[in-house]
Amino acid sequence: MITNICLLLSVPPPLSKMTDVQDIMSSLPDDKIDMIAATSVLQQQAGDIRQTKPNWSSYMQSQMISQEDYACVSSLDKDKKAQAQYLQENAPQCAKTLLNMLSHVSKDQTIQYILVLIDDLLQEDRTRVQIFHDYANKKKESVWAPFLNLLNRQDGFIVNMASRVVGKLACWGQEQMPKSDLHFYLQWLKDQLTVANNEYIQSVGRCLQMMLRVDEYRFAFVTVDGISTLISILSSRVNFQVQYQLVFCLWVLTFNPLLAEKMNKFNVIPILADILSDCAKEKVTRIILAVFRNLIEKPEDAQVAKEHCIAMVQCKVMKQLTILEQRRFDDEDITGDVEFLTEKLQNSVQDLSSFDEYATEVKSARLEWSPVHKSAKFWRENAQRLNEKQYELLRILVHLLETSKDPLVLSVASYDIGEYVRHYPRGKHVIEQLGGKQLVMQLLAHEDPNVRYEALLAVQKLMVHNWEYLGKQLEKENEKAPQGNAPISGKA
Repeated sequence: MITNICLLLSVPPPLSKMTDVQDIMSSLPDDKIDMIAATSVLQQQAGDIRQTKPNWSSYMQSQMISQEDYACVSSLDKDKKAQAQYLQENAPQCAKTLLNMLSHVSKDQTIQYILVLIDDLLQEDRTRVQIFHDYANKKKESVWAPFLNLLNRQDGFIVNMASRVVGKLACWGQEQMPKSDLHFYLQWLKDQLTVANNEYIQSVGRCLQMMLRVDEYRFAFVTVDGISTLISILSSRVNFQVQYQLVFCLWVLTFNPLLAEKMNKFNVIPILADILSDCAKEKVTRIILAVFRNLIEKPEDAQVAKEHCIAMVQCKVMKQLTILEQRRFDDEDITGDVEFLTEKLQNSVQDLSSFDEYATEVKSARLEWSPVHKSAKFWRENAQRLNEKQYELLRILVHLLETSKDPLVLSVASYDIGEYVRHYPRGKHVIEQLGGKQLVMQLLAHEDPNVRYEALLAVQKLMVHNWEYLGKQLEKENEKAPQGNAPISGKA
């Protein structure tokens, strides 16, 4: 499924459609999105590195750098006012010297210092990224290569500071990264998120926060399976700062209508709903609500927006909104989003049919014994609807039988497949074609007695042709079974 979605999303919409989105994103102040935190490991180390200025004279005397480069880097090492003056008058030389030194100096400490110097120059004035682009274009060289090559170094600071500079060159200039470099860089960022105990994970997150504000980069991120990685990490235990950064990445992705429509295919709503119910940090709450709002507002297909609303209802978001209404927030955005979401979700509940409720629960992959499953009326009226969209819901149920480790999910999925077969004449054939029959039979040996029980009933429905006889047998089984949804022993 994920591969198909990535292929679907690999072509971005016309840029004209995204103008308003880019205007919104570019107008966001950095303090609003928490892009720079002086407490991060990278920034703490950068502060120490600024105090250890290399001896440029020794580099020149040993002919490791030219007289020209020595004069330039010495001028850039002066106070900010003198530095700015020299940079303005000697922009091409500055780019040449700094890029040359990155490529020809090997000592880690010196590379660290040069990267901090470049990063500081860009941070003070974003337009300076064009100095590097212009120089590289004039020389017909790659501005990206010197920095991307550094991503292969062993020193963690060098790697992550080089990544930070790449992000600024990619986002703050007039030229975007070529596809091959972009794919390499985004793949690298994605992989860094999954490195165990990565002390630089906040820096990685900030690079993604910058990159995903550019629409073309968003689609490239999807093609490297980036959204799945964000969701996987958010579903594990991470600190609130990383939570905030990764949810921010999801938020900026949802400014694209096509991405907003496909987002919940990655199970975004259930994961964010769980975080919302547990989080204590206001900024995490704010950004999750902003994602939910975009998932309703941005899709151009009204049916998709409705499905997102139903998914939020299914994931108990309304309960959290009620709790949030009782709290006071300094941020007006939170209050506005709570009001907006409350209204939309309440309206969706009023329009909610039993089949909508069922479909949303199945798509969430969080099956439970909600009343709709045990309703004979529901199955009589809706069993055939499971054939819609090329058996979408049935395929999900079969996939859950194959992959889920949750006994409750396996029990309910087995029951639903049995009811589908019982109420749809060609149901047995369809389930066999989808591979469901074999999976249900395998569950007869499951360690959980409830799973074995529901699998047994489903197999009976798949095998028996006389439904009137089976109905009587099921009544007897239910009379024998203890109170609850299934027996606690496996001797059904």
